[in-house]
Amino acid sequence: MLFICYPKCSTCQKAKKWLDEHSIEYTERHIVEDNPTYNELKEWYIKSELPLKKFFNTSGLLYKEMQLKDKLPTMSEEEQLKLLATNGMLVKRPILVMEGKVLVGFKEAEWNEQQY
Repeated sequence: MLFICYPKCSTCQKAKKWLDEHSIEYTERHIVEDNPTYNELKEWYIKSELPLKKFFNTSGLLYKEMQLKDKLPTMSEEEQLKLLATNGMLVKRPILVMEGKVLVGFKEAEWNEQQY
């Protein structure tokens, strides 16, 4: 299981604490130091069954500076994935990559429902 996070992010800290409290083994990956690639993002997007917009850190400064709220609707999925692969700060976190499922963001109730 892969846990992709930004260590300074309070939501990521909560998710990590949750994983540790539930004795779930994972490999931690720093989203900025080791930014997800285009191919990884594409695979996770397909596995997650979520809209691609859910992979964007819409509350992040970079998202706002780049005015992506206005630009995303006119971009293709490929363009959006390529953009996400350029900077980990654009990507919503944490991301939990499991065998057949990908969780984006931390919602404790949703994480409680999973089989680990």
